[in-house]
Amino acid sequence: QVQLVESGGGLVQPGGSLRLSCAASGSIYTFVAMAWHRQAPGKQRELVSVITWSGSTNYADSVKGRFGITRDNARNTLYLQMNSLKPEDTAVYYCYARRRTDNMEFWGHGTQVTVSS
Repeated sequence: QVQLVESGGGLVQPGGSLRLSCAASGSIYTFVAMAWHRQAPGKQRELVSVITWSGSTNYADSVKGRFGITRDNARNTLYLQMNSLKPEDTAVYYCYARRRTDNMEFWGHGTQVTVSS
């Protein structure tokens, strides 16, 4: 069974930066896409950024130019570099992966990001 474990969340002041990591229990070559989602209190979970097997990336309009998604195939790890953080970025951030062979989806348990002065 695939496990995704997020880390790197925390409390940061507005304008600050954080880097989230998502460690997969197996090779990330098995995933056709990996992504970061987030869910703020009282709101629906939303897609933040996605990276496909080919390396194509996409971002929500609210984070374009501030966030960067990358992956390290050798370390089986997905990253989200978050810069110029705003209070509205406060949320639980979840790692997501979809397996190539059967389209099965996997989620991590989430990591809390709080942007506050």
